[in-house]
Amino acid sequence: MQVLIGIALGVVVGLLFPDFGQLLSPLGDGFIKLIKMLVAPLIFLVIVTGIAKVGSMKSLGSIGVKALAWFTGATLAALVLGMVIGNLARPGAGLDIDPSTLDAGAVEATTGGEQLPGGVEFIMNIIPTSVFSAFAENSLLQVLLFAILFGVGLAALDSSAPPVLMNVIDQALHVIFKVVGYIMYLAPLGAFGAMAATVGNYGASSLASFGLLVLAAYGAAIVFVVGLGVVVRIITGVSLWKFVRYCRDEFMLALGTGSSEAVMPRIISKLTGAGCDRAVVGLVVPTGYSFNLDGAAIYLSLAMLFLSQAVGVDLTLGEQILVLGVLMLSSKGMAGVPGSAFVALSATAAAVGAFPVAAVSLLLGADRLMDSMRVFTNLLGNCAATFVVARWEGMLDRDRMRAALNGETPAGSTPDHQDADRADR
Repeated sequence: MQVLIGIALGVVVGLLFPDFGQLLSPLGDGFIKLIKMLVAPLIFLVIVTGIAKVGSMKSLGSIGVKALAWFTGATLAALVLGMVIGNLARPGAGLDIDPSTLDAGAVEATTGGEQLPGGVEFIMNIIPTSVFSAFAENSLLQVLLFAILFGVGLAALDSSAPPVLMNVIDQALHVIFKVVGYIMYLAPLGAFGAMAATVGNYGASSLASFGLLVLAAYGAAIVFVVGLGVVVRIITGVSLWKFVRYCRDEFMLALGTGSSEAVMPRIISKLTGAGCDRAVVGLVVPTGYSFNLDGAAIYLSLAMLFLSQAVGVDLTLGEQILVLGVLMLSSKGMAGVPGSAFVALSATAAAVGAFPVAAVSLLLGADRLMDSMRVFTNLLGNCAATFVVARWEGMLDRDRMRAALNGETPAGSTPDHQDADRADR
């Protein structure tokens, strides 16, 4: 309720006092930085404890392969759905924009001239220069790699050593969750500042200018979420509607701040409390933040059709298939790149060559309006992937899951899960 009040006040302040609203941006930015400060050590501790418990490289590899298989299928489904909605709704039709009048440098100014890494470069970037640089730069995939290696090494130690180390690591994990709990008291303030700054900066006029595109994007997201819910229910028995209610605070905060990373620590705790094994949660969630951006995929394919229609170019079926192929690759390297959506769209437009890359600047005013759709869909998609992989691996405690989603305290809850249960009630 406090976060809801913060979001509502942020909207009001942003509309009535836009200049003052923009000055409140540090409230939201500061809150997100406080959470991000804990993400790297949290991922490390969760993965190490989970892998040490599993104690098998075979099981670890199986989790990774199944997670990547799910990510690929979900991303492809999201891209195809965005393309279908774009063809049906035609949000850019009738704009008749002359590409020569567009500012080609506007996108480069937004992205800082960044480009998506190539395949080899992307893989090499997963390997940290040093362990300390991975944590210092908050590079999640680098931290993930080190945590996997450390966890496997810990599991391979002589049986006399792990209990001491595991007790230390497990207590450190509980301390991190406690600190997260303290920072969460600032969540309403962070949501207020982030929303006031966003509304103050973009206002209601942008929504009117891109109304059909926004409606098409959010409509596509609703269709995707409903379809995802059906598939996940069939595979795991999990009701995504109940899960959203179970994690309502986290989803509301992610929407208010426009950042799914702001709730990663709490989502990890909630998924573990809902019966997913800690090893699965530790591997799937941080990996999904780079490889499973379903909301972004919907937006990218829909935006490509919007841009082509806006400049009067109808992409052929072959060109649309080419767009899907390029976006399948470019969407996997988006995480951590400034203005990643614009970089991916520019790269795809250049690869297809059907319309000028400068057309991407048309979306500078609409991109922020899509954040709520992307954040919610990305976050829910990663949670769904965790349940599915846990079920495939036989690492989903369905009794615990049912108890958590029905608002009961699961038997054998750890202290951080009990704190979360009490807070929800």
